[in-house]
Amino acid sequence: MAPTRTVAVELTELPARDTLESGLATPSGLVTPMNEARTFAVDQFHGLTRSRRVLIMGLVIMVNLVQFVSNFTTVSAGFTFSELLGRDVGPGQANWLAAAYSLTQGAFVLISGRLGTIYGHQRTLLAGAGIFTLFTFMNAWSNNYVAFIAARALTGVGGGILMPNCVATITLMVPPGRWRNVALGCFGASAPVGGYFGGLLAALFTEVTTDWKWLFIFLTLLQGSIIAALYFSMPVDQPLDKNGKIDFVGSVLGLSSLILFGTVWNQAPSAGWEAPYLIAILILSLVLFGLFLYWEGNYAKEPVMPLTIFKTPTFTALIFVVVMSYMGFAVGQWYTITWLQQVRGWSVMDTAVGYTPFIIIGPISVAMAAWFLPRMAAQWILAMGIVVVVAATLLIATMPEQQTYWAQAFPAIILSCLSPDFVYVAAQLIASNSVGRRYQGVAGSLIGTLNLYGNSLGIGFAGTIESQVMKYKNDHVLGLRSAVFFGCAIALVALVMDIMWVRVPKDNREGWETSEEQVEALVVGTGHRLGGEELQQLPHRR
Repeated sequence: MAPTRTVAVELTELPARDTLESGLATPSGLVTPMNEARTFAVDQFHGLTRSRRVLIMGLVIMVNLVQFVSNFTTVSAGFTFSELLGRDVGPGQANWLAAAYSLTQGAFVLISGRLGTIYGHQRTLLAGAGIFTLFTFMNAWSNNYVAFIAARALTGVGGGILMPNCVATITLMVPPGRWRNVALGCFGASAPVGGYFGGLLAALFTEVTTDWKWLFIFLTLLQGSIIAALYFSMPVDQPLDKNGKIDFVGSVLGLSSLILFGTVWNQAPSAGWEAPYLIAILILSLVLFGLFLYWEGNYAKEPVMPLTIFKTPTFTALIFVVVMSYMGFAVGQWYTITWLQQVRGWSVMDTAVGYTPFIIIGPISVAMAAWFLPRMAAQWILAMGIVVVVAATLLIATMPEQQTYWAQAFPAIILSCLSPDFVYVAAQLIASNSVGRRYQGVAGSLIGTLNLYGNSLGIGFAGTIESQVMKYKNDHVLGLRSAVFFGCAIALVALVMDIMWVRVPKDNREGWETSEEQVEALVVGTGHRLGGEELQQLPHRR
């Protein structure tokens, strides 16, 4: 294995950015021609005061928190919004309220990190937040069910674009160490905390006030003010790979197939599989996905999803484990709320109060996952996260129709709080250790996509089961139980696959493998490496 030379170039010796025009390795392993200069940025956060960094970090976390507030409003109050919009709330009728946002959010996470690398993570973050804010405002004026769902889906596009670029902004601004861990921990905790406040706000604006539109107007004003503060706080953005290329064909094929496939499964509970258009869309989604794989494997110069990453058995198994884990988790969440509201007659406010453990256990689970990481093999941390999904869904599936909250609903909610962070943190580590250096970003984006997309897909699958049981047995509670048992079963399959096939490869390397040493020296602050001739061109202090 060739040794790796690391040359620290003081930032004061370089201009704001350094254009390097020869021999740089692209993500696809191809060499950029001499006449197509690739521009890589040096740390744009260099020279910022600590207080300004803390301000930016806090605002970035707030942007993410608000999008999770928005996400959970239509989960906790999905049935109420359906009634307000004139929609039936019977079996499989309201699931789009819970699934629309996650469907598009998960799909767009796949490409948004690459967009940030080329156009600037700060610009892309602000663009995503702007899309989120615009369509949140549109939700306030969507007076029918279809328009409302469309606005929710488009809001999710903004959420999918901003989320990976929030992470990139934090990791570029805060160097590795304790403060980065704290920042990322707070970022991770924004999901359960945001979800809890989303439930409270949904209850406030649908049950206490007289006009639900003010919920979305409030979120628009809140996110808009955060965006404005962030815009004026951030330094000038400098893309990491200004002249990089985006695989537009692969992006269109991949996004189209994911969105259409998820749409079919979330529409099927209400329309039924007898509808010919659903079969047609399902076939189209599979054809598009096949074309996506063919394009990525044969024609894409900088593929969205390089197929070589699936040559690692662990990574391939991990893909299925992650998506099934989050399908089980989402089924548990949606049907806990469904059971409490539809069977036990809870209000949206009752549900929000019942989910109070989220604001306490959620941040604790982030800390626990971080504590376990250096002490336990990642596949076992992943297994722990899946086990709590199995336990939580089993508690919900076996509840009697009427029972005290403290007997089964309360422990199920506590257990479900632990799952997402355990699964996500462990999956990211396993993915990182399973692929080479050039595919780190791709692997991370794919895990993020499966996380969010699995939420939407799980609700669609379970909704189909619920509606079919109700159709043939005419038993609402049996339909709910069947749907939750599906969530439990798919989590069990994920657990078995994790135990049998997911492994963190034993890593005895010092640096990267010889085959990955296409470039040798790291320019500190850029995140990119340079080889022979380029290295000689850089100024050095004598």
